[in-house]
Amino acid sequence: MTRSGDQVLAFRTLHQAGCFVMPNPWDVGSARVLANLGFMALATTSSGFAWSIGRPDNGVTLDEALAHMAAIAASVDVPINADFEGGFAMEPDGVAANVARAVLTGIAGLSIEDSTGDADHPLFDFALAVERVRAARVAIDASGSGGLLTGRSEGFIAGRPDLAATIARLRAYAEAGADCLYAPGLRSMADIAAVVRAVAPKPVNVLVGSDFTSVAELAEAGVRRISVGGALAGTAWAGFIRAATEIARDGTFGGLAGAVPSSEIEGAFRRG
Repeated sequence: MTRSGDQVLAFRTLHQAGCFVMPNPWDVGSARVLANLGFMALATTSSGFAWSIGRPDNGVTLDEALAHMAAIAASVDVPINADFEGGFAMEPDGVAANVARAVLTGIAGLSIEDSTGDADHPLFDFALAVERVRAARVAIDASGSGGLLTGRSEGFIAGRPDLAATIARLRAYAEAGADCLYAPGLRSMADIAAVVRAVAPKPVNVLVGSDFTSVAELAEAGVRRISVGGALAGTAWAGFIRAATEIARDGTFGGLAGAVPSSEIEGAFRRG
């Protein structure tokens, strides 16, 4: 079996039982640190990557995203799930073509979301959203990669926080071939448990971007996979901005006191 095939098998195995955390690096360095900490899978973050090259979230091109995915996948020996945004296309045929390119980067899985970026119509129409997921499934199957497909419904972060409608979409994405279901923005444990029940036995990913729960609590609710999106990148940016602002505003350097020693960072990369 090829290296990528091994990663796909390992990734699928993680989804079969238990609960695992899949944190989100934004570059090769952060990916290697997270792998060294023992996480068994990682996921890219569209926002974290975009910020690292001076862009807003959803502001990178398809080619930039593919190159980033390939770099992250090649940098560590754990499975990588790609935040593939909306597939970088609107119509199903375009989604399929782009997914076919994505699976060649060495990733073990990817997600397709249903947000449009249009504030007036933030979600793709139901039927089109389902066909986009189905197209991604067909492309993955045609590649022979075995990659794991995650169907994302974005209502809770796109201004349409309707639990029943979100569940209806997730169920439809499961029927269209999604292996894992994901509704970022859920914060109520009751809502999370309702989603888990509604799509069972398919595994559910929950986004944790703040301190509102724990791994143990989510595992108890039946959640299979936990990611943090751009939160780790945001945490790193917070330290950087605070320290740099102090230097610019006050001419003092107190914010540098909390810096990780360079020897510790160098050691992490030597281990990698």
